[in-house]
Amino acid sequence: MTATSPKSTLKARRGDPWFEDGNIVLVSEDSTIAFKVHRDFLSRHSEVFQTMFSVPPSSDAEVLDNCTVVRMFDPAFELANLIRALYDSTKFVSQSRSVDDFLYVAGILRLSTKYCIQHLRGQAIQCLARTWSHTLRGHDEMVEMAVKAPLVDNKSYPYVHPLHILNLARETDVQILIPSALYSLSLYLLQDILSGDHPKLRIEHPSCPSSQLSHRDLQDYTLMFQHRIDIVMDFLRGTCGERIAAPQCTHPETCTKVFKRLSSHLSRTWKVRTGPLHYMVQVSDQIASDANVCGACRKAFKQDVGTLREDLWKRLPTVVGLASWEELEKRDLPN
Repeated sequence: MTATSPKSTLKARRGDPWFEDGNIVLVSEDSTIAFKVHRDFLSRHSEVFQTMFSVPPSSDAEVLDNCTVVRMFDPAFELANLIRALYDSTKFVSQSRSVDDFLYVAGILRLSTKYCIQHLRGQAIQCLARTWSHTLRGHDEMVEMAVKAPLVDNKSYPYVHPLHILNLARETDVQILIPSALYSLSLYLLQDILSGDHPKLRIEHPSCPSSQLSHRDLQDYTLMFQHRIDIVMDFLRGTCGERIAAPQCTHPETCTKVFKRLSSHLSRTWKVRTGPLHYMVQVSDQIASDANVCGACRKAFKQDVGTLREDLWKRLPTVVGLASWEELEKRDLPN
């Protein structure tokens, strides 16, 4: 695939990677950075690349370093990372350490989706799903990290705004990230989201997803926000306030009063940004250390809270009209 008598020679800076024995040059969207690569190697990983490279060059095709130029409408940063990931079999970090880690994975996910590179797309989704999990255990681990991890560039873990996760998931059609992202997004007040002045929403980078809440997701945000408030109120009034003593309770009147007082106190002190799943764990731990509650009631309460949390998590995708976690996992995660 060598151009004959080319009429134009492209002037662009050599990017990294640049293979001297390559036989085709890819140029970024701004025409300033070029990458010399191997046509057959990229074609083997992507049918889209294979189709692009199979088109014979015109007589006036651009050339660089005696190779035909293919213009790619992708940012140089993302294109370079994609090429390196293909050649080096990149392994994604197991846990995001900064916003740069997210931006790297976002770029890989975006381009691997665009060029149908399934193994990289799957790895990128798995990486994001370790933080924005489809399991309750994964969600709990993320919350624990958020509580314990230090600030990085004045940003708290997981260092990226859930709106960016949501918009990236929509852009790349990765539904398994949406429920967790929406749940976390519902912890933010709408006016704060729309103002866009949160430090995590002011990132300027070619790989950063949109910081705007779409009309479609405004509806889903509202549904999740209301659902989260309903969970808190049902927990305070029902699970706590209407609780009766366990069958093996040694002093039922005392235990019942403790739960009613607890319900009354929590009803006055909970915040609109309360995350109910973590909140339930905190309340359960509080009861577990309360000497006024008998052992049987402490054990029963912990078991009931655990069952409630599992059920709420199981039903989370359906709040915004998505399929079950199991179906989303089959759809989006590699076997």
